Amino acid sequence: MKHPVDAHVGKRVRHRRWMIGMTQQQLADKVGIKFQQIQKYETGMNRISASRLWDIADALGVTISFFFEGLDARNRVLDEVDGDVLADKEALMLVRSYYAIPEAQRRRLFDLAKVLSDAA
Repeated sequence: MKHPVDAHVGKRVRHRRWMIGMTQQQLADKVGIKFQQIQKYETGMNRISASRLWDIADALGVTISFFFEGLDARNRVLDEVDGDVLADKEALMLVRSYYAIPEAQRRRLFDLAKVLSDAA
């Protein structure tokens, strides 16, 4: 049975990998393991050791604490809604595309989206 922390950390690995447009194979190559192991990490089926998490954080350009954001002291996920939204491939693609837009245009797009959602 997978531990909730392992599942959460795995989701954070997958989300960050998706955000920077990296495949499982590319991450595995950078870390020096097989892509199947990345799959197991991302699903929470295998626990990531401290040294491996260090390597993954370096490969993904984040701090180790990034993987634990959203957990409380009792190993519960604090924001289930964000986790569910980011599990959707289309939502991840939208976020990745959003951050590819230059900042000034991105701000205008954000303001437009906010106005449209308020009107809905």
